[in-house]
Amino acid sequence: MADRGDVFAAVASPVRRGLLGLLLDHGPLPVQQLASHFAMSRPSVSEHLKVLKDAGLVREHRSGRHRYYQLEPQPLTEVAQWLTPYERLWWRKLASLDEPSDRG
Repeated sequence: MADRGDVFAAVASPVRRGLLGLLLDHGPLPVQQLASHFAMSRPSVSEHLKVLKDAGLVREHRSGRHRYYQLEPQPLTEVAQWLTPYERLWWRKLASLDEPSDRG
């Protein structure tokens, strides 16, 4: 299992969440195609991809001169399972906001 702290730190960045979204929507993509979606240099995007890779959220493979990145959803699944009890708590709190108050 990937360290949850690493996963949380990795998804804290809007750029990294964007990269994960692109990989979710389009499947494996080369780094240059991923970089074309951001107003930053390809090396900067590669640094973000390294953080995702180190957290176990993406896998890299080479084909010729190109590096392709693919989403690895297992660490996100593990975090989602860990968050499930808290989600139930949040839903109960939200539902209690809809209940009429005895004050008034």
